Order: sequence, then C-alpha cells, then structure tokens
Amino acid sequence: MGNEEDRSFEQWWDSRLTEVRTVLEGLASVQALVAQGARMLWETLEHGRRIFLFGNGGSAAQAAHIAAELVGRFRTDHRPLPAFALTVNPASLTAIANDFGYEKVFARQLEALARPGDLAIALSTSGRSRNVLVAVQTARQLGLKSLAITGAHGDPLCERVDLCLRIPSDDPARIQEATLVIAHLWCEYLESRFPKEAPHD
Repeated sequence: MGNEEDRSFEQWWDSRLTEVRTVLEGLASVQALVAQGARMLWETLEHGRRIFLFGNGGSAAQAAHIAAELVGRFRTDHRPLPAFALTVNPASLTAIANDFGYEKVFARQLEALARPGDLAIALSTSGRSRNVLVAVQTARQLGLKSLAITGAHGDPLCERVDLCLRIPSDDPARIQEATLVIAHLWCEYLESRFPKEAPHD
C-alpha cells in the first residue's frame, strides 16, 4: 500500500481498536452481574446439574467454544464439567427445523435432555432471535435456571431469563468479543473451584 493508503488503514484500525477498548472497559458496569453469573454456573455444577448453551451464527460457535472449555480444559486441568452446546448436531438441528420449525431447534433439545435445576445459557447479540426466546421460555417451563448475554437493547431476551448481562454495545462483533471475555473469565473461575480429580486405582 502507498503512504496515503497506509495512513487510511491506520486511521481505520485505530478507530476499531478504540471501539473494542470502549466496549471492554464498559464491562465494568456489569461486573456485579458477571459475578452473579459465575455463582450460577458454580452452584449448578456443584449440585450435579448440567449447563446447556445455544445461539445462532457466531453465538452458536461461541456456545460450542464455551462447552468445550468446560468439558475439556481452559488454562489448567480440571474435573470434566457437564456442558452441552445445542448447536453442534446437524442431524438434530435439521430434523427439528424440518419437522417442527426453526424456532424449536433449541427448545426441542431441552425438552429431551434437560432436567429441573439445570442451567440454560442463551447467547444472542440482538436479544430477539425467535428460537432463542422459545428456548428460554421452554427452559423456565422445565424448571431450569436461565442466563443470557445480549446487546444493549436485548430487552425481549432479558425479560425472559433469571439473569441477563447486557454488553454495552449494539455492534454484533463487539458484543461477541465481550461475550468471549466474560465466558473465558467464567471458565477460569470454574477451573479454580473444580480442580482436577485424583486418578482412581
């Protein structure tokens, strides 16, 4: 690139990094709710219950990412923790969508797999995804606790869950970046509470 293009890119880059920093610094406003969420996860697992995660698009990938960190490891070895992403089985997703409608792709799986006392974690940058809203309504009917991470105006989702974290942004990319920061902190916290089990003879 020429000097003018270099300067243009640098300005664009600086503006985007400023956006990222502003959103991440804004997480201080939800610190108490992040702590409540950490306790919800810990209490769910401490009582032998399970965690179910779901979302669409990038949020679907994040649901799978978080579940993998809990079942496997994040930074250090820990007891395998029962977490399930309802986004990873294409046969179930397409069958349910085909037979019952796309709005039921997560709710139907909760009906099959979840039990009272389990925790449903809904990820939606808009807070308006119909299949996510149906899933959290189903979770409540089944006796699950529910937690959501959404954007600044995710009112429809926040109104339907026990605890809602609003990322202070309307930009899906910034919301997903901040979601991953929160999720990684939760994973690190849970590793400290559930250390690796001693091997059995």
